[in-house]
Amino acid sequence: MTDGQASTRNALGEFLRARRARVQPTDLGLPQGTGNRRTPGLRREELAALSGVSVDYYIRLEQGKEQHPSGAVLTALARALRLDEDARDHLFALADRLAGRAPQRRADNTVRAGIRQLLETLRPCPAYVRNRTNDILAANPEGLALLAGIAEWPQERRNTTRYLFRHPIARTLYPDWMHAARMSVAQLRAASIGDQDDALASLVAELTEASPEFAELWQRHDVQHRRTERKTLQHPVVGTLNLMYESLDVAPDGTRLGVYQAAPGTPDHEALTLLSLAAGAA
Repeated sequence: MTDGQASTRNALGEFLRARRARVQPTDLGLPQGTGNRRTPGLRREELAALSGVSVDYYIRLEQGKEQHPSGAVLTALARALRLDEDARDHLFALADRLAGRAPQRRADNTVRAGIRQLLETLRPCPAYVRNRTNDILAANPEGLALLAGIAEWPQERRNTTRYLFRHPIARTLYPDWMHAARMSVAQLRAASIGDQDDALASLVAELTEASPEFAELWQRHDVQHRRTERKTLQHPVVGTLNLMYESLDVAPDGTRLGVYQAAPGTPDHEALTLLSLAAGAA
């Protein structure tokens, strides 16, 4: 069984264990205690006390035996674990899935004609459409050219997370590669909610085997929904690019349009024009 497949069995418990291990007692005003702690972070009894539930109830929750935690319990757990908004929403979504309340959706992976036309209209701004698991479903020429080397892969392997961890150019394209890697894995972890096919499990299994860095980041259970971010890229053809990235939902199944922009008249916009020329010549 792959890591991704195993995770679907008790995803809420895995999330709670991973996030519990990252909170130190002293972070919450608790004494560190004496002697060596056998596990990092909070003990189960400490988190249970902070959340106002019995130790037995919390253990059942972490083991996946309690499948209907109340909103009040989840809110208390989120507060004790010091979860940010994205991680808190993820916790509630995991509980909904455990209780059978989450909508069952399969990715359509169809890009409608209007979105394909929009990709052309956005030129020379690099843009692409991705599904929940970061497969590139459609792109304008600049979108592929920006991710240098990804066009050499067959269509079915063009995935931005796979690119980060498996394409050699990615390590130099992103000057802060680790930040890009953390954000990509956290977004993929967020996407694990509602994924109803084998695509995520297959991708996680592949990258876990190929990259120890991915495996470590995946086990952290970080969660991130990216919408706007300024990115710096060191492109092998046009040099340094400082771009504003926007991500827009275009379908209810998690399909997003990603666009990179630069203000007209700036060196970065001129570099995008050069990238467009290079993409047209390719």
